[in-house]
Amino acid sequence: MATIPITKRGAAKLKTELHKLKTVDRPWVINAIAEARAQGDLSENAEYEVAKDRQGFIEGRIQEIEGKLSACQIIDPAELNAAGRVVFGATVKLEEEASGSMVTYQIVGEDEADIKLGLINIGSPIARALIGKEEGDSAEVQAPGGIKHYEVVAVSYV
Repeated sequence: MATIPITKRGAAKLKTELHKLKTVDRPWVINAIAEARAQGDLSENAEYEVAKDRQGFIEGRIQEIEGKLSACQIIDPAELNAAGRVVFGATVKLEEEASGSMVTYQIVGEDEADIKLGLINIGSPIARALIGKEEGDSAEVQAPGGIKHYEVVAVSYV
């Protein structure tokens, strides 16, 4: 399995979710299954079916998170020395050349991406177009609304 890049913040978020799944959600669903079993006939017991489905989801998510954490490479953007180039973890300030509007994004892993917070997935078209660029470079991005051109205004590692 290839390593999965993730920031320290993203790894902490996954560890918190894993802890909650193991200490809160798993015991709750085990209790719900026990209560549903106590009601008698399981073949027509909707509560039992719902609890078993929930248990399957929880166990699957626990396995998924444990797999990601075991294969991840934790990167601290503050410790990067990329000489001003855009790399994983970098925070990039961009100017859209057509409109002059400014946007700021941080390039992060898949599990921590949230466009509303300015966190974009390393696999997204804009992140792929920005990797390796430096201040003053232009990037062409194939967006759903057509091709957009951005100028890299600033690159920081925070």
